[in-house]
Amino acid sequence: MSAACQYATDVTDAQWDILYPVLPTHTWTPGSRGRPPRPLRQVVNGLLYVNKTGCQWRMLPKEFGPWETVYGYFRRWRRAGVWERVMTELRQLERRCQGRLAEASAGAIDSQSVKTATQNTEVGFDGNKKIKGRKRHLLVDTLGLIVAVVVTAANVDDRLGLMALLHHYFTDGVTRLRKLGVDRGYRADWLHAWVWSLKRTHKLDLEVVEHTGKGFQVVPHRWVVERTFAWLLNYRRHRCDYEVLTANSEAMMQISMIHLLLKRLA
Repeated sequence: MSAACQYATDVTDAQWDILYPVLPTHTWTPGSRGRPPRPLRQVVNGLLYVNKTGCQWRMLPKEFGPWETVYGYFRRWRRAGVWERVMTELRQLERRCQGRLAEASAGAIDSQSVKTATQNTEVGFDGNKKIKGRKRHLLVDTLGLIVAVVVTAANVDDRLGLMALLHHYFTDGVTRLRKLGVDRGYRADWLHAWVWSLKRTHKLDLEVVEHTGKGFQVVPHRWVVERTFAWLLNYRRHRCDYEVLTANSEAMMQISMIHLLLKRLA
């Protein structure tokens, strides 16, 4: 770890060398109006601290600068799609380092329901899991790296979440995805008909993988997404959904995946 790192969540010099080129650059110049921006590395370290420890924004240590500034960067970059773009670029880089193509041809989809703070909007009750809160829908590749994430109220059907994930994924014009592993909760004739309608532009198949017996089993093609949820829960911000907006919840998960990818790449 670099000597400049004060907290375990701070990016090292090697990680910063990878991250800095894909972040937006400052446009402020000496003599221009307004305060000069905070050092980007300090801002990123503050975001990672909040994400890993799960602390409130107002409880952010002073070493990272004013919490309003750090949150301001988080919000502006979320609106500009920076977190998703950085996550995608780092995921593609990691896949290339492992001798794979940048985009995956197979993946898996699953959801996770979690409780929320009382001030949140878009909250529902998941009758299956008996949880009042929100539901996280993840699309991951065969390495367990997040390709797309959508957060909804917990009462939203998993199959509608799958449609939202695929709609979000295909909007970027990526067409290499061919097979998705899902559990039996995604089994429905109308859903398979909808996926079949995509074949005019995207060759995609849903493979329903189920348990074959009693007790714990490592289910092929689906265990990778379960492992990804476990990775995310190592970041305390995800133990409960504290964000007011679902878009902020999605951005926080993207930041967690960025941090995981930086550890691998560096």
